[in-house]
Amino acid sequence: MPNRLANENSPYLLQHAENPVDWYPWGEEALEKANTEDKPIFLSVGYAACHWCHVMEHESFEDPETAALMNEHFVNIKVDREERPDIDNIYMQAVVAMTGQGGWPMSVFLTPDGQPFYGGTYFPPEPRYRMPSFKDVLHSVERIWREDREKLLESGEKITAHLKATGESHNAGGEINPSILSEAAMRLAQAYDWKNGGWGQAPKFPQPMAIEFLLRQASRGDRMALDMTNHALKSMAKGGMYDVAGGGFARYSVDDFWLVPHFEKMLYDNAQLALAYLHAYLITADEEFRRVCEETLDFVLREMTHPEGGFYSSLDADSEGEEGKFYVWTSEEIQAVISDPEDSRLFLAAYGVTQQGNFEGHTVLQRVLDDDQIAEEFGLPIEEVPKKLAEIHALLLEKRTERIRPGTDDKVLVSWNGLMLSAFAEAGRYLKRPDYVETAIRNADFLLTALHPDDRLLRSWRDGKARYNGYLEDYAAMILGLLALYQSDPNPRWFSSASELAIEMITRFRDPDGGFFDTRDDHEKLLYRPKDLQDNAVPSGNALAALALLQLSAFELNLEWRDMAEAMMAKMGGNLARYPTGFGQWLIAADFALGPVNEVAIIGDSESAQTQALVEMLWKQYQPHLVAAISEEKNNLEGVENLPGFPKLLENRGLFNDQSTAYVCQGFVCQQPVNTPEELAEQLNN
Repeated sequence: MPNRLANENSPYLLQHAENPVDWYPWGEEALEKANTEDKPIFLSVGYAACHWCHVMEHESFEDPETAALMNEHFVNIKVDREERPDIDNIYMQAVVAMTGQGGWPMSVFLTPDGQPFYGGTYFPPEPRYRMPSFKDVLHSVERIWREDREKLLESGEKITAHLKATGESHNAGGEINPSILSEAAMRLAQAYDWKNGGWGQAPKFPQPMAIEFLLRQASRGDRMALDMTNHALKSMAKGGMYDVAGGGFARYSVDDFWLVPHFEKMLYDNAQLALAYLHAYLITADEEFRRVCEETLDFVLREMTHPEGGFYSSLDADSEGEEGKFYVWTSEEIQAVISDPEDSRLFLAAYGVTQQGNFEGHTVLQRVLDDDQIAEEFGLPIEEVPKKLAEIHALLLEKRTERIRPGTDDKVLVSWNGLMLSAFAEAGRYLKRPDYVETAIRNADFLLTALHPDDRLLRSWRDGKARYNGYLEDYAAMILGLLALYQSDPNPRWFSSASELAIEMITRFRDPDGGFFDTRDDHEKLLYRPKDLQDNAVPSGNALAALALLQLSAFELNLEWRDMAEAMMAKMGGNLARYPTGFGQWLIAADFALGPVNEVAIIGDSESAQTQALVEMLWKQYQPHLVAAISEEKNNLEGVENLPGFPKLLENRGLFNDQSTAYVCQGFVCQQPVNTPEELAEQLNN
């Protein structure tokens, strides 16, 4: 018989709707029950694509004996961390404080008023991995709650006090100056894994924000930064964590050399990595980077896009109950797909495929020979190798469609969609892919229509239902996505929507002591009002907000917004240089703040060849320190003020020589207006 989760909208919660556990969603009903019945709360937090969440569900939550124990002694609450990052953040901080580590599934015990007193992550059904069994944990907590409750209450109060104090002491002030950027780049170089690529040890994460920061340093002439990004991006693109057959990236590698991934695919990873490969292509002109960018975005279009325009959250790691089964191959399967024996021999050599395999008797595809080696061994022109491999990848992808797919978490989350909106908008602009721009337009229209009713942005949408207050990260990522789209499709709706969201964000989220809280001022009362400043797998809402305010101020010459962003960064300054992998998005914002930023206005009939030539010149190279406003008005804008929906950058911009005109400004102080792409390029490069 279904439990209360059957009425929820989250795929993760619905996965647990048939459990014998008497699950509640987070809300007043569950909290009141805990108070009324004087029971502790068991809070379980996870997400739909989480492999170990599935394992714990099967081992414990589907077990009638365990469920009976939970139902008798606890009020059991299940939360989708992707829908409720506020709850996840608060109680993950508690688990880390108690155990020294975190992860999902998160298992934490609370007093009826929400104070955490004991927690962990995955607990096995029997004692193993040096962990107690889940049933032993339940028995112990129940006994202490009954016999020595004061001890638990005291523990909860201490942990809560610690969390509140930690949340108020993030600041490590320091003026934002170029030395912070160079010191951060040097620390990244000192920690870089030149053998395998990337930073850290297994589990190894791709660190797209650190790569983006280094690409910005590379655009300033830092050769070491460029070498690191090239090496990291090529190491990941060989395959393993990157799906060479279908495009897109898994969440992380379980080893040091990017071979065996944790097979789930998350929207936020693919958004950030697609942009990183795009920007690397623009700096280096390396076609491999363009290919990976386009294959990643094409994967999202094919497998993670709702017909109405929203992007899905994730693909599961498991299919048919086995992690990675959808993605791995045997030598026999590959040879059966490739009819030409010589092509088969080439492909097996390129990927080092053997009968034994490299993952539990199967093969995760990862290149072992580069194009030059393949060309030499098989007597091919070097330019034919990528074409030949692409043909075989297409055959494997077609064959793979016959397999049972991993589950799709088809909810649409605004912040992750905002990141992907930026990726499609920028890729469409730089790569001259109008289909990508059209995808971005459909996505922005969907988000603004379905997830912004009345006076607020909502967080999550699925099956026609939008739910939960939007968080700071939703507002900030959406603003940045809309600004990226406005520069690809100069419809004033995108800019005006970004400005309106910024005003909402400042009004509803601002902390009087600086920066922003993660939740709105009319959000439900929680243990405390969270304010997460560190970047994790997704950028922190505050770092995104700082960049959004900086970009908007460049369009609007709004010095108050710029001052607000600079004050935020000044409070974070010391952390940026010392812990660059934990503050990558902040470093990106600091890099933009240090500029100089070119503010470009282009005036002229958008259909004229001259206007189009000016716009095309604008996006011929990577422009991380530029904002562009392109008028759709066919008339001269000289003397025109307060254009509805348009940025101030366009106000009073007249035609020069009665021709399409470009203005290049810094701080709204402009150079001589120009009419030709060559003159525009010269001013941009000064």
